[in-house]
Formats: sequence, structure tokens, C-alpha cells
Amino acid sequence: MVSYIQAPPTAHPGAPSPIKATGRTLNWGVVSTGRIVGRVIADLQSLEDANVMAVSSRSEKRARAFADEHDIEWAYGSHDAMFAEPEIDAMYIGTPHGQHFEIAMSALKSGKHVVCEKSLTVNADEARALVAEAHERDLFLMEAVWSRFTPAFGRALDILESGELGEPSWVQADLGFLAPYDPTWRLYDPAAGGGALLDMGVYPLTWAIGAFGFPTSVQASCDLNEDGVDIQTAITLGYSGVRHAQLMVSLTSSPTKEARIACTNGWLGTNAPLHNPTKLFIHPADGPARTEVFEPVGENFTFEFREATRCIQQGLNESPTMPWEHSINTMAIFDGIRHQLGIRYPNDLVAR
Repeated sequence: MVSYIQAPPTAHPGAPSPIKATGRTLNWGVVSTGRIVGRVIADLQSLEDANVMAVSSRSEKRARAFADEHDIEWAYGSHDAMFAEPEIDAMYIGTPHGQHFEIAMSALKSGKHVVCEKSLTVNADEARALVAEAHERDLFLMEAVWSRFTPAFGRALDILESGELGEPSWVQADLGFLAPYDPTWRLYDPAAGGGALLDMGVYPLTWAIGAFGFPTSVQASCDLNEDGVDIQTAITLGYSGVRHAQLMVSLTSSPTKEARIACTNGWLGTNAPLHNPTKLFIHPADGPARTEVFEPVGENFTFEFREATRCIQQGLNESPTMPWEHSINTMAIFDGIRHQLGIRYPNDLVAR
């Protein structure tokens, strides 16, 4: 990465503080005590207008231990019991993908706003059903694709839209890590929506969508393990004109974890990891290269929760940064890829 830098890094001024209150305080409940929730919780709690007051788990003992560790008042051994609490305004759902639909639907039916981890669901039918429920009940629903809300990603889009680098022509993005096989681990469990595609695919795809929007054609190849889970998947996206994207996700290797966008007058790249970069490398063809640096705020989940909180406070049902249509379209892309590759999950057998 250092070889890309031909000029001293410059700090890019950030947006207004994502910590400061933007309206009335919201009471939050948190679903799950898993690893991702343990990483996210402090960023949600850092918002001045967010009060995390409850956590739920399938085990009340685990919920209580998590609550004590993170200074949360209420702990529940049942998600529905927490959803029935009238004082709670919104839910953050951090369970495996295979559980997202049932839990999010239950929360919406209980009158709660929902921020749900990616992938929002296992398939597009589930995503459409959640969106329909949120619309009918006038509730906020957002897929927690935190990359879309980070300052580095927003700045990258600004640079592309400015025309400084010309027209985007090609995107290359990869993400992966070496994940030892364990059939009980959610990454290898079909019932949990396991595999590289649903766990990581949204992040490289986010860069392609940022540069080009949604594709007109999708081709994919993959390696499946004996459980029918994709352990490495390559995706080629086609667009009108001279525009393509090549994406790779893997549970069998440790790639660069970077994104690069080639344009007609230069290129733009990230450092690793591409889903939460702290540097952008900008290389105009007719000018000096530069590096812009972005200081994280906590773990950088803060920005997505600021957006969700702001939207709920303003009475919005969806975020303009992460609209419902994008979540549905993303799941439709993944459905098409899985159809090509013969990947099936138990959720696919249930009519919604």
C-alpha cells in the first residue's frame, strides 16, 4: 500500500460529529449477544440521543451477563418478550442471516423500528415482505450496511461524482479470510445462511453500486463444500457501456481486502479493509497522487446508527443512504447468483 502514496497524506475534514444529539432520545433494544453485537454496542451507546435499555438472547443467563458487561438495564431470555416492552422504540438485530426475517418481522409486528444486520434476509422474497410490513405499519427499517455511512465511502463517491478522475470504467474488490471449517459455525451452516456470499458479498458489491449502480448482468462461479455452502465466490457484473466489476469473496484465503475503481482519467483505491477504510488513494492521470486519511469514530458503526436515529426522529421509514429498494435489489442479485451456483437454503423453501 505504501507504494501507492506519491504525496504526503492529508486529513480530510469529517462531517459534523455523529455523537451529538439530533433530536429526542430513542430507547433501543439489542437482539443477540454474539460477536458482532459486542463490537457494535459501544458505538450505539455513544450517541447522545440513544439509550440502550434492553438486550435479548435465547438464554436469559447470557442476556444478563451481556447486560451487566455493557451497562444495560434489562435482559430477556426471549426476543418477543423484549419486543413487548412498550418503552422501547427501536431494535438492532445482530443474529445470523437465517434468523433475520422471523425476528425482524416479529419486531415490526410489535411496533418497533428495526435496524438489521446485513444481509437483511436470506432471499429477496423475505426482504420484500419486511419492507411491506414496515410500510404498512409506518415504521423505520434499515439494513445495517455500515460501509455506506462511513466518511471514506462518502468521500469516494464525492470524488467520483466530481469528474476529477473522469468516468468510472472498472471496479475490482475482494474480501475474505481463512475460516477453519466447523460445521456448527454459522459461516458453514446452511440453516444460518452460511457461506462467503451472504456474509461478505455485500461489501465488495457496495463499491460497485457506488460507482455504477445496479448491474444489467451477473455471472458467478464458486467452490462449494460438502454442506452446499460457498467457500469462495467470484462475481462479474456487467453494465451498459464500457463498465464492469469483478468481485471476490472467500473463506479459504486472505486477500488484499481492498477496492479499486479505474476511471478514464485515473483511479481511486482504498486501504484494507474495504468495508471500513481509513485511507483513500487518489491517482489522477494528469496530476499528483494524494492520500486522504479518515479518523474512525469508535468502531465506525456510529455513522449508521446516527443515520437510523436521525431518520426515526424525523419520521422517515427508510434511509435515503440505504433505501429499501437497494436492499431488495441486493438480495435479488444474491438470489440470481445462488441460482447459477446451485446454492439453496432452508429459508428458500418457505413461501412468504
